[in-house]
Amino acid sequence: MRLGSGAFAACCVVIEVLGVALFLRGFFPAPVRSSSRAEQRAEPAAPEPSAGASSNWTKLPPPLFKKVVIMLIDGLRDDFVFGSKGVKFMPYTTYLVEKGASHSFVAEAKLPTVTMPRIKALMTGSLPGFIDVVRNLNSPELLEDNVITQAKAAGKRIIFYGDETWVKLFPKHFVEYDGTTSFFVSDYTEVDDNVTRHLDKVLKRGDWDVLILHYLGLDHIGHVSGPSSPLIGHKLREMDSILMKIHTSLLSEERETLVPNLLVLCGDHGMSETGGHGASSMEELNTALILISSAFERKPGDIRRPKHVQQTDLAATLAIGLGLPIPGNSVGSLLFPTVEGRPVREQLRFLHLNAVQLSKLLQENVPSYEKEPGFEQFKMSERLHGNWIRLYLEENNSEVLFNLGAKVRRQYLDALRTLSLSLSRQVAQYDIYSMLVGTVVVLEVLSLLLLSIPEALSNKAELEVPLWSPVFSLLFYLTLLVLSALHVIVCTSAESSCYFCGLSWLTAGGVMVLVSALLCAVVSALAKTFGDGKFLSKNSAHPKPRWSELDVLILLGTMGHVLSLGASSFIEEEHQTWYFLINTLCLALCHEIYRNCLLRDDSEPQQCPHVEEEFIRTAAALQDRSTGCDTLEPHGVSRSLTSLDTLRGYEKWMVLASPWVILTCCRLLRSLNQTGVQWAHRPDLGHWLTSSDHKAELSVLTALSLIVIFALVQRKCSLTSKVALALGLLGVYCYRAAIGNVLFPWQQDSKDISKGVIEARFVHVFVLGILFTGTKDLLKSQVIATDVTIKTVGLWEIYSGLVLLAALLFRPHNLPVLVFSLLIQTIMTKFIWKPLRHDAAEITIMHYWFGQAFFYFQGNSNNIATVDISAGFVGLDTYIEVPAVFLTAFATFAGPVLWASHLVSFLSSETSSGSALSHACFCYALICSFPVSAYIILVTSLRYHLFIWSVFSPKLLYEGMHILITAAICVFFTAMDQTNTKS
Repeated sequence: MRLGSGAFAACCVVIEVLGVALFLRGFFPAPVRSSSRAEQRAEPAAPEPSAGASSNWTKLPPPLFKKVVIMLIDGLRDDFVFGSKGVKFMPYTTYLVEKGASHSFVAEAKLPTVTMPRIKALMTGSLPGFIDVVRNLNSPELLEDNVITQAKAAGKRIIFYGDETWVKLFPKHFVEYDGTTSFFVSDYTEVDDNVTRHLDKVLKRGDWDVLILHYLGLDHIGHVSGPSSPLIGHKLREMDSILMKIHTSLLSEERETLVPNLLVLCGDHGMSETGGHGASSMEELNTALILISSAFERKPGDIRRPKHVQQTDLAATLAIGLGLPIPGNSVGSLLFPTVEGRPVREQLRFLHLNAVQLSKLLQENVPSYEKEPGFEQFKMSERLHGNWIRLYLEENNSEVLFNLGAKVRRQYLDALRTLSLSLSRQVAQYDIYSMLVGTVVVLEVLSLLLLSIPEALSNKAELEVPLWSPVFSLLFYLTLLVLSALHVIVCTSAESSCYFCGLSWLTAGGVMVLVSALLCAVVSALAKTFGDGKFLSKNSAHPKPRWSELDVLILLGTMGHVLSLGASSFIEEEHQTWYFLINTLCLALCHEIYRNCLLRDDSEPQQCPHVEEEFIRTAAALQDRSTGCDTLEPHGVSRSLTSLDTLRGYEKWMVLASPWVILTCCRLLRSLNQTGVQWAHRPDLGHWLTSSDHKAELSVLTALSLIVIFALVQRKCSLTSKVALALGLLGVYCYRAAIGNVLFPWQQDSKDISKGVIEARFVHVFVLGILFTGTKDLLKSQVIATDVTIKTVGLWEIYSGLVLLAALLFRPHNLPVLVFSLLIQTIMTKFIWKPLRHDAAEITIMHYWFGQAFFYFQGNSNNIATVDISAGFVGLDTYIEVPAVFLTAFATFAGPVLWASHLVSFLSSETSSGSALSHACFCYALICSFPVSAYIILVTSLRYHLFIWSVFSPKLLYEGMHILITAAICVFFTAMDQTNTKS
C-alpha cells in the first residue's frame, strides 16, 4: 500500500500517542496503600502494651475536642502568616501565634502542589500520586480510608462550604454543603462571599461536629495578579476577620459547655513568585498550619516558634482529636504538641496507636520490614511502654516512672519519625508492564520513521507501507503468540495491580496485534533498506551530496538537545538550550548569507550581483539529492533561482542584517520573562510592567503591540478578515482594560468596568469569524482547483485567527512575545528562506526550533506552576471543562502551534512542488518523536532518581502533551497536503 509521506507520518504519530498514553498510565503509579482498608476499620484498636500486667485500655481514647472547624485558605503560603504580610494584614492571627493558645507549624506539602492531591493528603495522611495533577480537573470519589469517612462512620455531623472538589471527593459525607467552582480564577470576591454568608447562621447552631471552610479567593488572586499584588493584603485582612469571628464564637460556646473546641487554619499549598503552583519551590511547598484551642495552655513568656512538619501529619492529629482510628494509609505522625498537656499515659497511648498504624502499613508495603530501623525502634518503644505500664499499674509514682515515661516518649517520637520517612520513600509502585508495552510501541514507531527517511523524503514523497505481507507472515503470528503467552504469565503472576492487565482481552489483544504488526513492518523496512543497499552503495547518476554547515548544525543541535534531557539541571533550565540553539542557528544563517554574497567557491571576494550562478548550482545539487527534499519555488515564477541581485538596495542590506535583527529580538525577549529554576526569582521586565506603579507604561506597550500585530498580520487577509482582525484587537484592549490590567485614555481610576466576559466574548466572535472565513476559502479552493490564491488566503486567515486568539489569552506584558514572533517570521520569510532557497526539511526544523524557543519566551518552563490557568477562563462566567482545558492548552503551547501554522501557510504559498508539505509533515513528526522516545527510556532508567517527581515527571507530562499537539499538527499537515494534491 502506497502512502504519502505526510499521511504515513500522521499515522505514526497517532500510534505513538497511544504508546505514550499507555506509558504514562504505568509510570504515574498508585501510591502505597493498605491492602485491607475495609477490614482495618472493622478491627478493634490495638491494646495498650503491657509487660506481666493486664491493661484494661483496649478501646480508642475519647475525643479531645467537642467541635472541630477547619478553615482552609487555598494558596496560604507560610510567609503570608508568619512573615511581614501576616503582621501587617493578619493582626488577630499574629496575636494568636505569638501569645494565644495555639500551636504554629510550617507544613511542607509534597508534589504535586495542586488542590485535589493536597486535600487527599490532609484527610488521608497519604502521599497522592503525581497523576492526580490530571485528575485535579475532575476529581473522582475518594475511596481511600480518610478522616472524613471515619468521622461519618462514627456518627459525626459534617458541614462543608467552599471548593466543590471536596463535594466530588466526599459526595455522601456532608449533612449540609455549598460548593463553589475552584477553576474560575477570575473571581476572587464572590467565590469567598458564598462561603462566608453561611457562617453567622451555622456558628449559632449546635447540630454539627465538624465544619470545613475552603476559601479560594487568595489562590485566584495569585493566579491572576501574583503574590505581590495589593489585592493579596486585602484578602488576608478579610481572612483574618473571618478567623476572629469563628474563634470568638467557639470561645463563647466553650464557656457554656466547658469542653474545648479546635480551630485549624491551614493552606493546601503555597504560591510561586509568579502566582502559580504545582512545582517544588519552597514558596509552593511551605504552607501555614495553626491549631487553635483553649486546651493549648500557654504560660506568660512562652515563645513558640513555628516548627517544620509534614502536611500529612494533620490526618493523624485530627483522628486523635476526634477520637477516631488513624486512616490506614496515613504516613504522617501525630503533632505531639497538641497532646503534650495530657497525662503521660494518654500521651503514650496516642503515640502507640500511631506507631502501630505506621508499622502495619510498613509491613504491607516493604517485604524486608523487619530490617527497617523504624520498625526496630517501634518494637523497642513497645517493650519499654509495657514496662512503664507495669510500673504505672503498680501505682509506682517514683522518679523512675517519670524518667522511664520520658524515655518511652522520646523513643516513640523517634520511631514515628523514622517510620514516616521510610514510608514516604516507598511512595509508589510502578506499573512496569504497562510502561514496557508503551515503550515498545513508541520505539517501534521511531524505528519505522527512521527507516522510512530515504523514501519519505524522495521527490515523490511516497513510500510503500507493507501492511498485508507482515500480517500474513510467520513472524507476525509467532510474535503475537509469544506476546499473548507473556501477557497471560505476567497478569496471572503480578502481585500488584496492572493497568494493561485490567483491560479487556479484546483491547489488550488489539494492542498486541498492533505491536506485532509494527515489529514486522520494522523488520520488513530494515530488510528492504539494506537489501537495496541504499546506505552502502553510491548512485552514480546522483552523486551523494555534501552536508552543508546548516545540516550539520541541525543534526548536532537535535542530538545535543536529546542528550541534555539526561540531566536534571538541563531539564530545569531547558530554555537555555533552546536559546543557545536558535542563537547558533542565526549565526549559521549569517555565515551562509555572507558567504553566498561575498565569496566565490575559491574564497575570492565578489559582489552580491554575481552570485546567481552559485545559487543555480546549489539548486541543481538540491534537486539531485537522493533524499529529494524540495526547494522553494514561488508561484508564477520560473524554476530558476531568484538570487540576491534581483533585490533592491535596501532589501539586500536587510538580507545581510536580518540574522542580527533576529538575534536582537531574541535577546530582548529573554529579558521579558525569567523562567527555569536558577534565575526565576530575579526581577525581569515582565515584573516591572505588571507592577501597579507602571500601569500606564503597560497600557502604552499593549496598545503599540496590538497595532504592530495588526500591521504584520493583515497584509495577506481579505478585506472582511482585516476588519474583523482590527475590531478583535480593539476588543482585546477593551478586555484587558475591563479587568483592570491596562487603562483607557479617558479612565482616571483603576475601577474595573466589568469582569471582561462581554469584551472577551466579543473577541471570540471575531476569532471564530476569521477561522470560518479561512475554512470557507480552503473549501472553495477545492472547487476552483486552479486558483492557488484562494487557498493561500484561507490558510493565512486561519493563522490570523489563531494569532488573534493568542493576543486575547496572553497577558498584556507578554504581547511583545507575539509581536516579535510575527516579526521574526516576516523577516525570515522575506529575507532568509526565499533568497537562500532552503529546502522544506530545513525550514521545518527551523520552525520547530523557534516554536520551542517561543514556548519558553512566553515564561513557560518544565514545571507545572508556570501554566497560566487564568487563560482558560477568558470569556467564561462559569467553569466549563472542554473550553477551559482547550484555552489553557492553547495559551501554554501557543508558540509551537503558531510556528507550525505559519509553516503550513508558508510552504503552501511559496512552493509549487506538491511534496513540500509531505516532507514537512514527516520531518516534524520525526523531530518530535525523537526526544519523546529518548525521554521515555531515560525516565524509566531514572525512576528511582531523587528528582524523579520534582523535575523529570513534570517534563514527562509536557512531552506527553507535546506529542498530542504534534499529532494534531501532523493531521492538519496531511489535510492540507491532500488539498495540494487535488489542486
